[in-house]
Amino acid sequence: MINNYEELSFNEAIDLLRQWREGNERKSEDIMQLWLQVVVSDLDKIGNEKYLVLEQVIYAALDCHMFELATMCIYQLAMDFPGSLRVMRYNAALLEAEEKYDEALEVLDRIIKSDETNSVARKRRVAILKAQGLITEAIKDLVDYLKKFMSDVEGWQELCELYLQVQEYSRAAFCAEELILHQPHNHLMHQKLADIRYTMGGMENLELAKTYYCQALKLNPDNMRALLGLFLVTSNLLSQYKSWGAGGKRAEAMKLCAWAQSRARRPAPRDKRPPAPQLADALQALAITD
Repeated sequence: MINNYEELSFNEAIDLLRQWREGNERKSEDIMQLWLQVVVSDLDKIGNEKYLVLEQVIYAALDCHMFELATMCIYQLAMDFPGSLRVMRYNAALLEAEEKYDEALEVLDRIIKSDETNSVARKRRVAILKAQGLITEAIKDLVDYLKKFMSDVEGWQELCELYLQVQEYSRAAFCAEELILHQPHNHLMHQKLADIRYTMGGMENLELAKTYYCQALKLNPDNMRALLGLFLVTSNLLSQYKSWGAGGKRAEAMKLCAWAQSRARRPAPRDKRPPAPQLADALQALAITD
C-alpha cells in the first residue's frame, strides 16, 4: 500500500484506479486518498472514463461514511444523465448507507416500476428488508424475484439462509436442491442439503442426509464437516436401526460410521493442514473408541 499518493502522477493514479476496478478490489480508503490527493482537481482530463471513476468513488465514499462527497458525485452524474435508473440506484445506496431505509425503498420501488427486469434493484430491496429484520417480507420479495430470475444461484443461496433463520427447514431443503441442480459438482451444496435434512430429523431425513454427506465426500474426501456429519448421522441411524430391526441398513451404517471416524483421525499429509480440531473434540466428547 502506498502511504503518500501525492507522489503519483495523474495518469498513474487513473491507471491504479482502473486496475482496482478491473480486479474488483474494493480498496475504499485508498480510493478516497487517491481521489482527494490527485484525481479530483483534474477529473475532466480522462474523458468518459470519469463516470466509471465517479461510480467507484461513490461506493468508496459510502464505505468510509463520507456521505457529502458521495452526494456531490451522485449530483454530478444526475446532471449529466437526468432520469437515469443507474443514478437512481446510487441515490438508493446513499439513503441505505444513511439508514434511511424507507426512503431507499421508495427509490428502489420507482426503479422497479420503470424496469421490472432490474435485478440489482430487486436484490437491494431484499437486502434492506433483511437489514431491518423484516425476514418474512424479505422472503416474499426474494421468492417473487426468483420467479423471474430462476438461474440466480446467489438468490437461491440467500433464500435458503432466510428460510433457515425462520426454521422453515423443508423450504430451505427445496432451495438447497435447486442449488445442487445449478452446481451438481459443488461438494458444499450437497453438504448444506445434508445438514438441513439432518436437522429436520426423522428416519427418512436421516437416510437422505447420509446419502448427501456421502456425495459431498465423494466430491471432496477432505471435507471435514461432511465427515463429522456422516459420523453423527450414521451414529444416530445405528440407534434407530436397533429398534427397527434393519439388519442390512445397520451393517451399512456401521461401516460408514467406522470409515468416517478413521478418515477423520488419519494423519494429515505434509502439504496440508491437519484435520479440524473441532472434529477430534466432537469424537472425544462422544467417547468414541476404535
